[in-house]
Amino acid sequence: MSEPLLVVRDLVKKFPYGSKGLFSKPEGHLHAVDGVSFELERGRSLGLVGESGCGKSTTARCVIGLQPATSGSIRFDGVELTGLRSEGWKPLRRRMQMIFQDPYASLNPRMTVGSILSEPLELHTTKKPRDRRLKTLELLDAVGLNPRHINRYPHEFSGGQRQRVGIARALALEPELIICDEPVSALDVSIQSQVLNLLKDLQQRFDLAYLFIAHDLAVVRHLCDRIAVMYLGRVAEIADRDELYARPQHPYTRALLSAIPVPDPVLERARRRIVLTGDVPSPTHPPTGCTFHPRCQEMTKEVELPCTTIVPHLEEVADSTTCRTACHLRARESAGTGAAAGTSR
Repeated sequence: MSEPLLVVRDLVKKFPYGSKGLFSKPEGHLHAVDGVSFELERGRSLGLVGESGCGKSTTARCVIGLQPATSGSIRFDGVELTGLRSEGWKPLRRRMQMIFQDPYASLNPRMTVGSILSEPLELHTTKKPRDRRLKTLELLDAVGLNPRHINRYPHEFSGGQRQRVGIARALALEPELIICDEPVSALDVSIQSQVLNLLKDLQQRFDLAYLFIAHDLAVVRHLCDRIAVMYLGRVAEIADRDELYARPQHPYTRALLSAIPVPDPVLERARRRIVLTGDVPSPTHPPTGCTFHPRCQEMTKEVELPCTTIVPHLEEVADSTTCRTACHLRARESAGTGAAAGTSR
């Protein structure tokens, strides 16, 4: 087995706050990402899901080098990225790109689409102007835009068309990894499906690996092979797509899946909706132990002590080859299953 394209281990990102002067010490640190670990295979897609503020986008920005990680390890094709200097990043920029959430804000309004798409080719390749123009026309055609619109400006396109321009820009250098930071959340529902189908077709055509960030579980299910659920800067559960939707293990994952509307009114009335009580804790003062325990409806007196004092780590779930979850209750059930199996033998 070859090494995964992207390996993230114990990634931590903290932001200082409360500093009263340039040389004064901060009052504390905001724990945006707190020990995130995952792997992404070549040509596969991993979805990062969770509510706003859970650290999805910060994780992505650390992976691609837009923000330095506080600690941890990020390895891309065997190359350690944490602590890498700018000259070390340049050869990697061609191999990893990003699609941003707001296509209007991420595109230069003073540049034509042709200039936007040819800029990375001019910076990272030795292509001549004629070859760059031909490549730009190919990119526009690949994402479903009319090549004759090469001289138009971003404001002359609709939201979905602008996002297609952003996708074409990410494809310009033929990368191996594309980070999609909620690329369809700012689009109309009818346009979302078109962009998602485009991303899926491009993945098969160019053998791309996607790190796909979203808060819509239905969107992630359509595109991703594997899903990681984040809560307050940590991964609560990670599993293959089909298993996560069929057998969610973490209480937070179950609550998220129960919120997905079902088109069948009979099934919608029959199923049980899990409503979480309380608010998301502040990342500046996260709860001790499991960060989800103040809102967990499955925590009992029997497991209350470890839930409130000991941080759970991702562990394999019994009778599963793909799922790992950070839950003391699931760990106890797995231990009990293992003990029972040992007794039966």
